[in-house]
Amino acid sequence: MIRKIVDYQKLNEDILNLLVEKFPDGYDDDDIISFRNANNELIEAVEVRTDDTIYLVKIGTKLVKAMEEYEEDDNSTNESLDIDALNEEGLD
Repeated sequence: MIRKIVDYQKLNEDILNLLVEKFPDGYDDDDIISFRNANNELIEAVEVRTDDTIYLVKIGTKLVKAMEEYEEDDNSTNESLDIDALNEEGLD
């Protein structure tokens, strides 16, 4: 199985959909995986899986906002999430 660490800026609609499906009410401390990267920085992530890939998605306020807006868009207008606009907001 392929393992990928995904940063907020590289999220696509498919991964956001997996996150919202797995964590419809948000994630909990028990869902967070902590590890150190090659630069010895502490990384916190949540895991979602497809048939062939395990994604560790780095968490932070940007991820929470993206999940909330994706869910709102999906429930109301079915428009795709504008990730570039969220990045421009500079949320952390």
